Amino acid sequence: MTEVAICVDQGASIFEAAELMLSAGVSALPVVDSQSRIVGIISEADLMRRGEIGTTARESWLSRLVADKDTAAHEFIQAHSRRISEVMTTRVITAAEETELPALVELMDKHGVKRLPIVKDDIVVGVVSRADILQALLSREPASEPGHPSDKDLRRAVETALEKHRWSSSWPVNILANAGVVHLWGFVPGAEVRRAYRVAAENVPGVRRVKSHLRPLPASVTMGV
Repeated sequence: MTEVAICVDQGASIFEAAELMLSAGVSALPVVDSQSRIVGIISEADLMRRGEIGTTARESWLSRLVADKDTAAHEFIQAHSRRISEVMTTRVITAAEETELPALVELMDKHGVKRLPIVKDDIVVGVVSRADILQALLSREPASEPGHPSDKDLRRAVETALEKHRWSSSWPVNILANAGVVHLWGFVPGAEVRRAYRVAAENVPGVRRVKSHLRPLPASVTMGV
């Protein structure tokens, strides 16, 4: 995570928040109270529909007809209030310091957020963003020289990697390995399964290239004819 979390006080204006986001090169800021406890988050998306720049959402005649006064008032406040506390998103998805990477990704995916404030006793101690996830991915990039296993060992490793997947073909797939080049022969249900076999083989250490000769099952076979 990014351990130096840039936050903005809930008493600041939207202009101060926008300036801080631009100067810090971030797309969102945790909003904190006078005790540094997180109370919300303000992002670029919260500042896109603004009266100052003429980008407020246009209402259709139907929405004007069915919308109640409270809804209309709320939309007006969102587009015209200059107080962060009235524009920010108050439902903030956070995570604890000890939360592991897979769980962080699950939270981002489930709630459709690009970043997660990391909190301890409601105090922001860091932020995990999609950029941090990419950095973690790059740290797992395989070495350019993964070694040179024997053809027999490489074939066995690829065979193990292709076993027991939900997408695996019920028809046998023949694997040949020669100097780091893996050949796949056989029949598969379709193009996506063919690609999945190639990707799984490419991820085996020692594989330099994969040549897929897999073919989709004939229609007469898949239909049970």
